[in-house]
Amino acid sequence: MSAKAHPKIIIVRKVVGGHDDEHGGAWKVAYADFVTAMMALFIVLWLLSASEKVQKAVGGYFQDPTGKGRQTGTTTASVAEALTLNQSQLQQLKEKLDQAMKQLPTFKNLQNQVHMTITAEGLRIDLLETQRGLFFEAGNQTPTAAGKELLDVLAHELVKLPNKIAIEGHTDSTPYGRSDYSNWELSADRANSARRILIESGLQDGRISQVRGFADQRLLFKNQPNNPSNRRISIIVRNAGLDEQEESTAETSTQPKAKTEAKAASGEPKPAEK
Repeated sequence: MSAKAHPKIIIVRKVVGGHDDEHGGAWKVAYADFVTAMMALFIVLWLLSASEKVQKAVGGYFQDPTGKGRQTGTTTASVAEALTLNQSQLQQLKEKLDQAMKQLPTFKNLQNQVHMTITAEGLRIDLLETQRGLFFEAGNQTPTAAGKELLDVLAHELVKLPNKIAIEGHTDSTPYGRSDYSNWELSADRANSARRILIESGLQDGRISQVRGFADQRLLFKNQPNNPSNRRISIIVRNAGLDEQEESTAETSTQPKAKTEAKAASGEPKPAEK
């Protein structure tokens, strides 16, 4: 047979380049998982040996990683932690005040007229009046000698804490005898008189954040509106950070209104209502 009848067969072999298994990237993933697991283990072991304060701080970070809740006071976790830490301080202050007042010669006459309670706002110290006037002269904003002495004792204990102080004045429902001076003025003036005495006794002026006059709108004995003990001065040692939280809330609520007023003053057109 001729050569044309049997053509030559040519076989072409293509060699595809590749890597051996030992040079692949799968081992990197496994190693990364191993390192992550070891790091998590060391963190857990460290937390187990850390103090309770550090553990709370780490837990607070995972509840609020950005920290905005602590700045604005809007998260439940940050508020609850602040109140918890402050409760022990207020309880200690309450006990110290009890001991300090017992040293007063006139304490036997005052003990039933001084009430201290820990509330959501802080430690509330109520100085309750009697029929004749115990802490303030009857129908007057002028403090008595006993009132000045007790406020002086309170000031010397309050200076030891950084908490802000609020002062309230309250009256009973008996109308004041002047047309130009009501229970509103009397309650506010008595609270302001108490503020002056606290400052004169050493309390820093910047520590007092609020002076309130409520007249007879918050009676202690609602079923006895004319009870003389409804006339009282309340000094509140406020929970740490409470004033800052209120300021932040007020700023947040007024910002949109302030921006609108600023645009109106600059002549910018208001956005069309839909």
